[in-house]
Amino acid sequence: MKRYFRRQIAITNEHGSWVFLLSPLLIGLFVGGQWTTPHLYLIIAALCGFLIRQPIVIAVKAYSGRRSRQDLPAARFWIAVYGVIGLIMLAGLVLRGYGYLLYLALPGLPVFGWHLWLVTRRAERRQAGVEIIASGVLALSAPAVYWISVGSPESMGWWLWGLAWLQSAASIVYAYLRLEQRGWKEIPAVKVRLKFGRRALWYVSFNLAFTVVLSIAGWLPSWIFIPYLLQWGETLWGALHPAAGVKPAKIGLRQLIVSTLFTILFIITWKISS
Repeated sequence: MKRYFRRQIAITNEHGSWVFLLSPLLIGLFVGGQWTTPHLYLIIAALCGFLIRQPIVIAVKAYSGRRSRQDLPAARFWIAVYGVIGLIMLAGLVLRGYGYLLYLALPGLPVFGWHLWLVTRRAERRQAGVEIIASGVLALSAPAVYWISVGSPESMGWWLWGLAWLQSAASIVYAYLRLEQRGWKEIPAVKVRLKFGRRALWYVSFNLAFTVVLSIAGWLPSWIFIPYLLQWGETLWGALHPAAGVKPAKIGLRQLIVSTLFTILFIITWKISS
């Protein structure tokens, strides 16, 4: 049985990607303000959908010659485990009247297919565009959880999806900036540093301006811009203080801390100002 219980096949080694699933789930759950059995069904189904990616990728790599075929039994085992559990949870949602939530999973199919195609071509790494789109798919868990709480697909769920995706996209672009800075042999002038960080700064500046304007207009809670202000400040700091020579694990840990603080601030500011 040891050949089936292999952590590197059962669990993704991209630890930073967890936050792109858990943050929208928590946002939708706390904004909705309820915890019911269908919520549990959805969360487990979402986790299975997230986890099944790893054994499928391993299987594709094995079939395309990138890994040993000895990995296939374990990959098939975990695909079956996550697939069966996920289907049972989805059946529970359908039986409880939330079958319309299944439509939210449809965008993930072509995106995942795109990723697998890149895997077969050994080109899946450093694909920021794919990662940003994939984070938008994961952010759909926010409206899904919220709609279970309110009992119908209200428009506010789409706002939660958009807000969660904006944060995820900016976080991914910022992570690429920090990883690029690792290779710098010397620290350039401030003007050059800001030039390299331009794309990341544009993302967070748009997010901050967008939430400020919508807060003033009354379309969003009045203090919801605060977590985006945190992300803007972190990105500006990172652009001015390059991560030259910093280990990727340390960069990832800081990203995780900032994303966690963002999620907490989002929930708090939404609650106190809505």
